[in-house]
Amino acid sequence: MGSMNVTLCGIELDNPVIPASGTFGYGYEFAELYDINCLGTFSFKGTTREPRFGNPTPRIAECTSGMINAVGLQNPGVERVISEELPRLSQTFHKPVMANVSGFSVEDYAYTCQRLDKQEQVGWLEVNISCPNVHGGGMSFGTDPAAAASVIRAVKAVTTKPVIAKLSPNVTNITAIAKACEEAGADGISLINTLLGMRIDLKTKKPVIANTMGGFSGPAIFPVALRMVYQTARAVTIPVIGIGGVSTAEDVIEMMLAGATAVEVGAANLVNPFVCRDIIRDLPNVMERYQIHALRDIIGGTIAWEKM
Repeated sequence: MGSMNVTLCGIELDNPVIPASGTFGYGYEFAELYDINCLGTFSFKGTTREPRFGNPTPRIAECTSGMINAVGLQNPGVERVISEELPRLSQTFHKPVMANVSGFSVEDYAYTCQRLDKQEQVGWLEVNISCPNVHGGGMSFGTDPAAAASVIRAVKAVTTKPVIAKLSPNVTNITAIAKACEEAGADGISLINTLLGMRIDLKTKKPVIANTMGGFSGPAIFPVALRMVYQTARAVTIPVIGIGGVSTAEDVIEMMLAGATAVEVGAANLVNPFVCRDIIRDLPNVMERYQIHALRDIIGGTIAWEKM
């Protein structure tokens, strides 16, 4: 069997498959279905400084080849994550876990990351900079290179573990944001977060989502995500995690050829809770079919071919 090991920001993973934040809870819910230690790691539910109830309902809408959600970062807040969720998680998952962090000010991000950085099981800090900047007119941190860099710089100043900047696709120049994060000290980049979308109920003539718009995810966004992973991997020297519409072992291989070191699986977990386990089981056969002996050898294979 071919080797599936990869190294992400200095930490070795048994395989590159990572359930994405917001689709896997804090892990123990899925641990009731299968042994989640088969995963490379997982990114736990987006955590903020204070508890958040989330947005009003309805906040989920089905779409062709995808879904829209506007959950609104519902979570118990960082102190309860530390005191309750992580101890419970440690009983079922015995590898370093990725902590996903959200905030509404630079200070929020720094505080939450500093607290999580001290937790033994946390291996990486995935900083979601797609959140609105409450001190900057509400524009997402991730849509402006300077704002994105300010978050990463503040987080790096108070942490010791690898910091991964999670980028929004709702920008005109993804590489400018990625390079700004790298220059500010980011150890890795993950992308893409959800695209902005909406649906209208023909009976009520009103938006399906109470918030009007929400994050569009699922298989339909895979080509967009793949393109942005490819562009970003060519623009930075730090590892890239590919996210967006991944649901098969073949998708994982494609993301890695585009330049991803590891791959997160999001909406597919909500359709089939066993999908990550199944992808990991399928990878050896897909590797053999395409004559791949080690996954680490194909990272950025398309980029390498282009330079020949």
